[in-house]
Amino acid sequence: MQQHFRQLNSPLHGLDCFPDVEAQQHRFLQAGWTACCAVDMNEFYRCFLPSEECQRMENLEPFDEFEEWHLKCAHYFILAASRGDTLSQTLVFPPSEAFPRIDPASPSGVFPASVVTSDSKGPNLKRYGHASVLLSPSVILSAGGFGEQEGRHCRVSKFHLLSRYCDFEWKGNQICSCGTGTQWDGRLYHTMTRLSDTEVLVLGGRLSPVTPALGILQLRVSKSKDNSTEDLNITITKAGPEDSMLSCWRHSTTEVSYENQKYLFVYGGRSVVEPVLSDWHFLHVGTMAWDSIPVEGEVPEGRHSHSACSWQGGALIAGGLGASEEPLSSVLFLKPMSCGFLWESIVIQPPITPRYSHTAHVLNGKLLLVGGVWIHSSSVPGVTVIDLTTGLSSEYQIDTTCVPWPLMLHNHTSILLPEEQQLLLLGGGGNCFSFGTYFNPHTVTLDLSSLSARQ
Repeated sequence: MQQHFRQLNSPLHGLDCFPDVEAQQHRFLQAGWTACCAVDMNEFYRCFLPSEECQRMENLEPFDEFEEWHLKCAHYFILAASRGDTLSQTLVFPPSEAFPRIDPASPSGVFPASVVTSDSKGPNLKRYGHASVLLSPSVILSAGGFGEQEGRHCRVSKFHLLSRYCDFEWKGNQICSCGTGTQWDGRLYHTMTRLSDTEVLVLGGRLSPVTPALGILQLRVSKSKDNSTEDLNITITKAGPEDSMLSCWRHSTTEVSYENQKYLFVYGGRSVVEPVLSDWHFLHVGTMAWDSIPVEGEVPEGRHSHSACSWQGGALIAGGLGASEEPLSSVLFLKPMSCGFLWESIVIQPPITPRYSHTAHVLNGKLLLVGGVWIHSSSVPGVTVIDLTTGLSSEYQIDTTCVPWPLMLHNHTSILLPEEQQLLLLGGGGNCFSFGTYFNPHTVTLDLSSLSARQ
């Protein structure tokens, strides 16, 4: 948005001096106003509009751009200032317990960010709503999403391959599916799970806010005749049960273990009928059949756009967007038991800021929540680190000095490289409505070595 107005030779000078709601309040009080109160539009929408009116507007048309909506509302505010005793006694916007400010704890450290790819090393991954998977320590495959392809913005049909050709150098390449069979259908907000070095399973996703991407796809990756990882061939086939009608998106798929068998735990998401899903499914990897496995404990509230990662044979679920489009802060563990699984809630101190559209990884017994969107704080999400043994949380800022700004860490993917103590951030961005679409221009790496040094 700022770039848009700069190009019109009309820069928004006020943002530098008054970057948030608190600065605007201080501005009016210093100018001599007796009282001043202000709220951003996220708080105004949730606290000062009747729930019936919110529901009416939310049902006007299909909508799936939650990240842009919340970020946009965080940058606009409504303010009331008054002079004199009469109006000063009246709180136009009384404080609301329904919308508490939950600022993250003071940073415990910094993770430096740096660019690992450039246009000279092949096409960059400029898309969001995609999925990525680590095929091998030196090959990352990404598919789907909305992004740049052949000079236009569209649902991307080409696959993106990121290959490491020396210790810290990565090169991007775009490839199409081969063969005359099933073609990539242009889905977004799906999941991809690595089955082997050459096989990937794709579940769920959508083609539009009213059109789910039906069916399970299996990607088979093979090397070209010259045995080069820079020119892989990808074949798409339909997989899973023939009657599989998995029709959700913004869900999660996590590898879990039951009776020494590998399963994929598909949880949450949204669908055409349900704005938030709370159910789950178990897909047996060996037979590609849905199985019923007992799950005990209190059923978590429905959510989508959450994170999920494997841990100790179960699944860690964090955050997400719940009912009434409210970000969540809960961290749950689907714990393996002899007779199935058990839902457990992990108590975290200090409490973390509710968020969604982030990614997550487990490194050395710590859960890392990367980026995302939150509406209860005016700060920019970095990386939240949760000790899974003690439940203690800490915040780490991302040093973006050496990468293009803004670094939009929502609708992105991330790949953990534990041996290198690095985290690769791929894609990300969103549609800024009136001011155009923004894609993170480069793949970025976070240096996590300071986290190990503090152990």
